[in-house]
Amino acid sequence: DSACGDFELLWLRRAQCLPRRQEICEGIMSHHMTETRRAELVRLSAFLDVDFADLSLLEEALTHPSYVNEARERATHNERLEFLGDAVLELAISTYLYVAYPHCSEGELTKMRASLVQSETLARLARRLHLGAHLRMGRGEMLGGGAERQNNLENVFEAVIGAVYLDRGWDAAYSYVQRQFTEEVTRLRQEHAVQDYKTMLQEYVQGHRHECIAYEQVAESGPDHDKRFTMRVRIGMEVLGEGIGRSKKEAEQHAAAAALARLGTR
Repeated sequence: DSACGDFELLWLRRAQCLPRRQEICEGIMSHHMTETRRAELVRLSAFLDVDFADLSLLEEALTHPSYVNEARERATHNERLEFLGDAVLELAISTYLYVAYPHCSEGELTKMRASLVQSETLARLARRLHLGAHLRMGRGEMLGGGAERQNNLENVFEAVIGAVYLDRGWDAAYSYVQRQFTEEVTRLRQEHAVQDYKTMLQEYVQGHRHECIAYEQVAESGPDHDKRFTMRVRIGMEVLGEGIGRSKKEAEQHAAAAALARLGTR
């Protein structure tokens, strides 16, 4: 509550004490945003399901530093919005997990949050929203594949969150983050609901076979943002199960589950 209160207070102070961002940027962006670009941003905001009052904030979120270095017109890059968006994202995800997992400890919630906000996940979500296609970059960055670079995608994803927060406030930003992470949190729920088959297998082996357990990677497939791992579990010299997952840990859990099924303990 205190964290949410701090952000609400920040928003109220901004609304009461600072001139509206649109009025500040009107003399800058309106001269440089073409009608084609404005229409593009209107379509993107509709796709994001965010009704931006100030499209210049979305434009700033989509502006890579390299564009500012090469642009003739006056422009602002997205690093400050990325900084703000990172903080808003952490609070939103923390709140989301706190509500979704009332019985989890602080340590468990911290691990889950870390898995959600890691660079690969944010870049994957940015790709799903096609943010790279709307990113303004310098010529060198663009020719170097900047629209697909993981770091750029992670940064623009956070910058857009910062823009939503500044333009629409905390409630809209929180709803936006919820929408983007629904599938990821659903996956977390499923993984959390799965029993710890590795521990169960360890306890079974210690009580019945007194042999060593070893996990080894068999295969790895898929692009960097959507990997699949195949892991195998051995008890002594005998292979008892294989499993596939989006991480090695998940694949190991499936392999352990397969071994338990083969041993007749499931």
